[in-house]
Amino acid sequence: MKTNEVVFGGTKLKGIPVLILNIMFLIGICVLFGWCVSTYEEHNGLKIALLIADTILFLLNTIFWGGFMQIEPNEARVMIFFGEYEGTVKENGFFWVNPFYTKKKLTLRARNLDAEPIKVNDKTGNPILIGLVLVWRLSDTYKAAFNIDSSSEAPIVKSQNGTVIDNLGERMKSYEKFVKVQSDAALRSVAGMYAYDQTGTADSKELTLRSAGDEVTDILEVQLNERLSIAGIEVIEARINYLAYAPEIAAVMLRRQQADAIISARSKIVDGAVGMVKMALDKLAEEKILELDEEKKAAMVSNLLVVLCSEEATQPVINAGTLNH
Repeated sequence: MKTNEVVFGGTKLKGIPVLILNIMFLIGICVLFGWCVSTYEEHNGLKIALLIADTILFLLNTIFWGGFMQIEPNEARVMIFFGEYEGTVKENGFFWVNPFYTKKKLTLRARNLDAEPIKVNDKTGNPILIGLVLVWRLSDTYKAAFNIDSSSEAPIVKSQNGTVIDNLGERMKSYEKFVKVQSDAALRSVAGMYAYDQTGTADSKELTLRSAGDEVTDILEVQLNERLSIAGIEVIEARINYLAYAPEIAAVMLRRQQADAIISARSKIVDGAVGMVKMALDKLAEEKILELDEEKKAAMVSNLLVVLCSEEATQPVINAGTLNH
């Protein structure tokens, strides 16, 4: 019993020659039926036998029409023979196979998922809104066809004569639902591993959701592939496309960010001012322009720091007396 995807090894003929033969076969059946009817005589046992044989051949010809299948690029057919998996056909073209095979159609084309932002808690417990966009496709047709229940979730569509139609679109919607649920779970897991933003000092080396973009993306892709591999789904790319604080704390956290920015700016201003004061004192001492005692140095440092660190423009005061008065 096969438990993974294999290439279909059964009889698979080119469809056009078989189609021509089937049409010629049907024409021959019709000609034989017409001849039997036109030359029918009462109690003619041979003609009755020919009509019965012609009817059987017509039924066989009708069954043969069910063996044709057309496969477009990036499509596949999962071949099932009375409940047993026989392989997958990915070769493009028009083919004829045993009409008793069930040919489950799957598409291998890439699909997008733009997940709506969900509310989760980050590493520090703050509620945030985070969303993602990912590109995925079916990579293992066996797992996609048999490892998840996609048929029961898809509505049954019937034709006018009551036969069930293999609705690929509805089946793919069930895969999209599976991807949506698993992507939400992976996103919650990754969001809980990091803080939204740095909560310590400005030079903190801690990775956050805002700063560690590539690292978070790599971890998210790994978790998504682990969760979706059971369904034969491959994640081509996954990225966080929305990240913000939840509305109930957004205003508070904005003020905290503004306060952090002000503290950081003030720190840089003070560092620069201290450096400039030191440079001025060293320059005066080096070139012996002016001799200052400790009291005068303290007054000069105080005045320079006020000038350099003040938010408002300082007003000069002219000393009309001596240096000491």
